[in-house]
Amino acid sequence: MDQTMGKTTETSIEADPKLPVIWMTRDFAATPEQLFRAHTDPAVFARWAGPDAMNTRIERWDATTGGSWRYVTERDGEEYAFHGCFHEVRPDRIVQTFTFEGHPDGVALETLWFEDLGDGRTRLRAQSLVDSFKGRDAWLRSGMEVGVDQGYAKLDRMIADGTV
Repeated sequence: MDQTMGKTTETSIEADPKLPVIWMTRDFAATPEQLFRAHTDPAVFARWAGPDAMNTRIERWDATTGGSWRYVTERDGEEYAFHGCFHEVRPDRIVQTFTFEGHPDGVALETLWFEDLGDGRTRLRAQSLVDSFKGRDAWLRSGMEVGVDQGYAKLDRMIADGTV
């Protein structure tokens, strides 16, 4: 949970009971353009993505339809790599694949929507379709909510201080 402009924000993470899908929703004191930039500009993305204790290094980043990406997170000498392809990139929506290289068979299809709420606020909705219920449940047990919440709290601060 984070305090942004006097409002409490947090990320809702839900599992679909009938499909191997994870839904995430969070409201930001930001415009859709700011959130789009935060997800497509590699220098900005590297500063906010993931848990506080991790450092992110972008190795490849072509945030265009048909482009690809790869980044590595590091903590205490341990590295974790992720890669994917941008299937569609447009100002209101990003569709991409997401693979944790430590589990290369677990490819997810992710869709992000940037919904303008007016008054400088935007709702980010994300859907991750995972390969199986077992894979989805492993993601949920992995502690992903810590990285999501800490990352989005960093993004909130970057928006508030004008970085994004």
